[in-house]
Amino acid sequence: MAINIAPKSIDTELGELMRDVASGKVQLPEFQRGWTWDDGRIRGILASLSQGYPMGAVMRLERGNENIKFKYRPIEGVKNVTAAPDYLVLDGQQRLTSMYRTTCAEEAVLTRTDKGKEIKRFYYLDMKKCLDDSEDRYDAIVPVPEDRKIKTDFDRKVLLDLSTRKQEYENEMFPINIIFDSGAREDWGDGYKEYHEYGKEFRERYKKFRTEVIETIIGYKLPVITLGRETPREAVCKVFENVNTGGVALTVFELVTATFATCEFDLRKDWERCRDIIRGKNEPLNTDVMNGVDETAFLTTIMLYTSYLAETATTCKKKDVLGLSFEAYQTNKAAILEGYRMARKFLFSQYVFRMRDLPYTTQLIPLAAICAVIGKSTYNLPSTQNILARWFWCGIMGEMYGGANETRYANDIEDIVAAVQGKESQNRTVNGAYFSAARLISLQTRSSAAYKGIMALVYRESCRDFMKGTTMDIVKSMDESPDIHHIFPEAYCIRQGYPKAKWNSIVNKTPLLPESNRQIGGDAPSRYSRKIIKAAEIGEDQLRIRVESHPVNFDAFILDDFDTYFIDRAKAIMTVIEGAMGKTISDKGSEQTVHLYGVSLEDDTSEERSE
Repeated sequence: MAINIAPKSIDTELGELMRDVASGKVQLPEFQRGWTWDDGRIRGILASLSQGYPMGAVMRLERGNENIKFKYRPIEGVKNVTAAPDYLVLDGQQRLTSMYRTTCAEEAVLTRTDKGKEIKRFYYLDMKKCLDDSEDRYDAIVPVPEDRKIKTDFDRKVLLDLSTRKQEYENEMFPINIIFDSGAREDWGDGYKEYHEYGKEFRERYKKFRTEVIETIIGYKLPVITLGRETPREAVCKVFENVNTGGVALTVFELVTATFATCEFDLRKDWERCRDIIRGKNEPLNTDVMNGVDETAFLTTIMLYTSYLAETATTCKKKDVLGLSFEAYQTNKAAILEGYRMARKFLFSQYVFRMRDLPYTTQLIPLAAICAVIGKSTYNLPSTQNILARWFWCGIMGEMYGGANETRYANDIEDIVAAVQGKESQNRTVNGAYFSAARLISLQTRSSAAYKGIMALVYRESCRDFMKGTTMDIVKSMDESPDIHHIFPEAYCIRQGYPKAKWNSIVNKTPLLPESNRQIGGDAPSRYSRKIIKAAEIGEDQLRIRVESHPVNFDAFILDDFDTYFIDRAKAIMTVIEGAMGKTISDKGSEQTVHLYGVSLEDDTSEERSE
């Protein structure tokens, strides 16, 4: 159902907004980033303000919703505020802060140059330039240092001194930071006219300046959009996603962090501790395989687990994560951390050792939640491992975790826990998974989950390196960094005129160590095989064992019979996939498969291959 948040928009005088900022009636939610505008942007917004140009709306959230308890802080530059705010700024912080600090604060504005150097500045309106239509209004906004003196020649020469009111009058520079103080503003005008002995030229200039510039600023109105206190958290999050497209978008984690802060709890620091546990920072085998699990995924996992245990509707959509209570987080966090430890161990058992080889980081969310529910003793049972492995590979080879996955996560935890517990299970991911024989041809790069999955399955078959003869367990994988290489080399295939769709597909690729790749070069298998036999000091029978472990038809390989090799390896890979998924690939004899491969892949008969 769509959420109708019914915002209200009212044009509000800037002076009223500034008073609300100064009193603390308007403040910032704690999760808002700090004020970042530099001197150039400040001058730009003051120039626009002085000419009455539009500068966009301010969006604020009315406080009072019991379900949205954000920690808050005053806008930078505001002092001595102890009252709770009525409104929290969601969009417009940079503009409001810039205007408050330049038009209302007594001290110099701490800002930066365009090169990032910190500076302190007061801002003035050059009256003559403001009233000269040939002048760019930006140039009429004059920033001066904290001592109100612009100097040159290594501070030995003063170009402009505004350190006293009389010098402001003399140089006809109006200080912007008094513009909303009616008493100070009028005193300045009276002092200016008195200093110039009420000369007609000066009286008329000030009158025009007051009418065209001062009154434009005082009367300036900003559209203020107010979201009522009944606005749900998911709507607040969506608002931030929409309004921060050019800045830093607010995440679910940031909103939950802000909510938990009202319980005097720093979620970000707690996440940093949990992150180290999830990623196995202090484990004997330190790999990066879990580094893709971020803070939002962690909260999503806790929400999935929490809702499953509640025995209501299992769910972990964004709105549900935003509604995660502090109590549920604290109660269930330890179980989820243990679930991630088991998930990490499970990945190793499936020969997924590195983050770059992990098909889906998203699949770790239901995996960790499932492990948390079933517990360590049940997880270790061979029957459980088989159920988890089949679900894991069906999800990967069926390429089922590439989009919005929250509903699938909920299905997974319900189905797999039921299967592990021996109850009736819908097994929706397993039953819905499908792998096509045609897909092997289209797997050309490591970017897809199925490509990474097949390479992991080849590892799992205990493939041996051509040169070293070693199998790739976790230690060797992390220490020696095998990579994916062509079995029939690219340069050789191009010379022979083989179709790229075949030689560049995953059927012709396998994980090998750098030493083997160097021996392969661009030579035919029959040629580089002899180089490997000589360099590794092995016989052909030993090389056969190593090559066939990939799995490759060694006889076709050693005779450079690409067609036979290709068909046999495609069949062998599909057999491995079928074993992992626990289901048959149904289109091995289809018309499309015959068209792509030149032969049916249903059996091992040596049918005549088409041209």
